[in-house]
Amino acid sequence: MDFDLTPEQEQIRKLAHDFADQEIAPGARERDRSMTFPHEVLKKMGPLGLLGGPVPEQYGGMGIDYISHAIITEEVGRADSSVRTTLSVQISLVELTILKFGTEEQKRTYLPKLCSGEWIGCFGLTEPGYGSDAAGLATTAVKDGNDWIVNGRKMWISNGGMSKLALVFARTDPSAPKAHGISAFLLERDQHPYDAPTIHGKLGLRSSNTSELVFDHVRVPDGQRLGELGQGFKIAMTALDGGRYSVAAGAVGIAQACIDASVAYAGQRKTFGKPIASYQLVQELIADMIVETEAARLLVYKAGHEKNAGRPSTRATSIAKLYAAEIASRCADRAIQVHGGYGFSDEFPVERYYRDARVNRLYEGTSQIQKLIIGRFATGIDAIA
Repeated sequence: MDFDLTPEQEQIRKLAHDFADQEIAPGARERDRSMTFPHEVLKKMGPLGLLGGPVPEQYGGMGIDYISHAIITEEVGRADSSVRTTLSVQISLVELTILKFGTEEQKRTYLPKLCSGEWIGCFGLTEPGYGSDAAGLATTAVKDGNDWIVNGRKMWISNGGMSKLALVFARTDPSAPKAHGISAFLLERDQHPYDAPTIHGKLGLRSSNTSELVFDHVRVPDGQRLGELGQGFKIAMTALDGGRYSVAAGAVGIAQACIDASVAYAGQRKTFGKPIASYQLVQELIADMIVETEAARLLVYKAGHEKNAGRPSTRATSIAKLYAAEIASRCADRAIQVHGGYGFSDEFPVERYYRDARVNRLYEGTSQIQKLIIGRFATGIDAIA
């Protein structure tokens, strides 16, 4: 196996690394404090192709491979997980889902707007009573002539309040088994208005937008349906597979940021007349972070390799997401320990890394759901059933 990045991947890493350092990181603390959505950052990302990722150039994307996509996502996550969250939803959950399941007209209509950053997209699956049990969703779409009337409510929707386009899942056949009666729809906010009240008081990702989506007799033409009737659950699970890959890469970014901050601080902070980096137990904390981050990065690249080869990647992606999400929190905890009392203050970024890392073990499938997926591949038995 070749562990070297290609020259193209190295160029992409440099582009993303430099952009993250120069345009994302400097304002991250103030955006977090003021809970300000990163509009200006996103406006700069679009022209560079950073919001297009693996989408083919003919639809406005970069046409890059999945390891390159992970590299960009990691670098953005290293600088600010709130920006990374917007990136992940935009590309992995919305753009790539339209690319795979959309008609040619839908691809040409929506993908260029999304890749350029002109439009922000969101992914409307989770509901107040249905998170991990996605097949049990209660939002309905009832046929009325050539239209559908959508009613229901979604919860914890990243980008929801800023979105111009919502990929929404609704039950179209109440008589069908849970996973077989769901369909997907593309709702343009200006044409098919939905409310998106912001959710306040989040532990982390404070400068990303998280909202509800409320549908009150929203009329949607049948031409806005994505994929076949009743195919919605399959579409959602395929999208989440891509979303988990992006979350895993972003979690590696947090872990790397924790290493960088800890090494810098340990080299500058002195106690008893010498840098704390000279103490063995401080080096142990840093070494543990490095080992686990390297392992997580390789798991992400392994999943990307499977995707690049066109092979099923659900197992590899769940392994990468589970491990990277867990080690991001562990690295953030160790980074605060290295920083001591200063780590408890936002004078240094590690407290933000600690808060931002926690959600990775929850969204796009909790760590427990990833374990069930991995266990099912091993045993052939669905533990949920």
